[in-house]
Parts: sequence; structure tokens; C-alpha cells
Amino acid sequence: MAAARDLAEVYRRFAEGDGAASSPLYRHVALGLSASGEALRAIETAPARRRQPAVVLAALHALVLAGRAPALAAAQEHAAGAAIDTLRDMTDAVVEIAVRRPVRTGETGRGAVLYPAVAEAAHRMGAGAVGLVDVGCSAGLNLTVDRVGIIYDNGQSPGDPARPCRRRARSWDTGPSRRARCPRSSPGSASTRPGRRHRREEARWLRACLPPDQPERAARRDAEIALAASAPPLLLDGDVVEVLPEAVARVPADAVPVVTTTWVLSGLPPEGRLRFLHRLGDAAAGRAVAWVSAEGVGVAPAVPTFGDRRASGHSIIGVAVFDGPALHVEAVGRCWSRGRPPAWLAPS
Repeated sequence: MAAARDLAEVYRRFAEGDGAASSPLYRHVALGLSASGEALRAIETAPARRRQPAVVLAALHALVLAGRAPALAAAQEHAAGAAIDTLRDMTDAVVEIAVRRPVRTGETGRGAVLYPAVAEAAHRMGAGAVGLVDVGCSAGLNLTVDRVGIIYDNGQSPGDPARPCRRRARSWDTGPSRRARCPRSSPGSASTRPGRRHRREEARWLRACLPPDQPERAARRDAEIALAASAPPLLLDGDVVEVLPEAVARVPADAVPVVTTTWVLSGLPPEGRLRFLHRLGDAAAGRAVAWVSAEGVGVAPAVPTFGDRRASGHSIIGVAVFDGPALHVEAVGRCWSRGRPPAWLAPS
């Protein structure tokens, strides 16, 4: 009984906080779920860390997009009741999705952070072309960083302003090197991912992670998904750490490999993060390689933290250059993520 009350409180707080801020529909549904014993019992069958409102609501949305929950899809003012019915009748399906997939709301905003960081890495290495290697496979969206128009609130507009995919973001440090342009990425850009998934299914999940009553956000996501699909990357399945050297080796010789990690290393245990760093060093044994990271404070090994506290709510942007046995690492800024517009901030 105490666990059910605690879970109900989690959903009520979500409705009053993040739900109210991001989606009137999700506020309505989360309040309904918080008051339903049937819904809470269904949610409790998921592992504790997968019972969060954002996870369960995304799983329900995924069933709608897959055509498996027509009653929920058709519901409007009665969406909360339909969600309760779906949870009761399709508990196993909801839990299976919730357990298997992390909620991913921020992929389409990551270019605003990655663009200046990749440009900085290329500037430091004197690169005329880069070959992007994205770890964790953000549906290939991180690999479009050089093809997305970015408009910062200080008036700067790097990237390609003529592109249909444009993102607005808070401004970033305007130091001389950070005004560098990001070189065009090589056609050999690759993405590593943990196990085989169909690209269409991956794109559908990205759509499911956004509330259905936010058409502008959905349109931006669809545009970037289409952009990524227009030049599909090479996808390497398997352990993301172990396939890293192969991915780097596939970057053409006339391009500098730039490996990107965006909030993916937190999914590895500490020893796995160190293994990632070592494998990256192995991959750089025969050529210079850069690594651009946007990870929580203290998550990316060897990347300084400005003395910030762990679990402080923001992340550190790091640029590392592997040149033979030498490793040069610098934290170049802070950013915010997880459902909020990312901001490039100069170190204080």
C-alpha cells in the first residue's frame, strides 16, 4: 500500500511539474493514472527504475503509433480513462517497451551543443573534413550536425541556414576558436549501437518520446529524422565499446575521425567507461582521433568537471584529442539537457 501511495505521488508531482510544463495532455493523463489503483498496479509490474511517468507515457504513445492501441489513439477528452484501460489490458506490452527503451526527448536539440564542440575539435586538429562516429546511435541524428541550421539567441547562425532543419538555442561562448565552422562530415560516418534494431522502429520510438499534443516539436523531430534518412549512416551492431575501433577504422583516410557521445556513457558502469577510454585510445593507435562528449558531471572519464558536483543537473562538454600516445582533454563548457533546450555556456 505504501509503495502504491508513493507511486501515485510521483505521478501527481509529474502532472503538476514537468507534465504541466510540457503537455496539457500528459498532465491530464498522469493525474488520471495517479488516482487509478488498476493503473498503478500495472505500472508496479515494471522494474522500479522504469515506472517513471515519462517512461510509461512514452510506452503508451509507442503502442498508439504502432497501431496496437486504437482506443487510446481515438480518445480525446477521455484520454486518461483510455490510458488506464490500455495499461490494464496491455500491461505486458507496456512494461516490455518501458524496460527495453530509454526515454529520448533531446536528440533533436543536441546539434546546438555538438556543432560548436565538433568545430572546436576540428579546429584543434586542423581538419578539413571529419568522419563522425556516434556511440549509442541516436537514430543517426547526431551525424547530421553539419547539415542542420542552428540559430543562437546572440544572432550567430552556424551550420547551413538554408536547411529545412533549423534549431534555436541559447548562445554559446564566442571565443575565436569557437567561431570556427564545422567541416562537412565524410560519407563514411558511422554509428555504433547495442544490438540490431530496425531504423523505422527506432524513428517511431523517437516520435513516441514526445507528447502527441506537441505538433511543432514533432514536426522538428520528423524533419531531422528525414534528414538523417536522406544519407543513412553505416550502422555497426554490438557492444558499443568493442566495435568502436572498427567504426573509427571505417572513416576515410582523408577525414579526421570525431567520436561523439551524448548522455550515453551513464548507461555503462564505471569500469565500462574506462574501457571505452582505453578502446578509444586503441582506435587512435594509427591516426589522430577526436572525442566530443556531452555527459553528466564526472561521467566521462578524464574530462575535467570545473569542480562541479555530480548529479548537479547539468552536463559537461568535453573535447579530447588522441594523437599517438598523447591525450589532450579539456572541458569546454556546460550544457543542459533532458527535455530542456541545451545551452552552451563558457566555463566560469
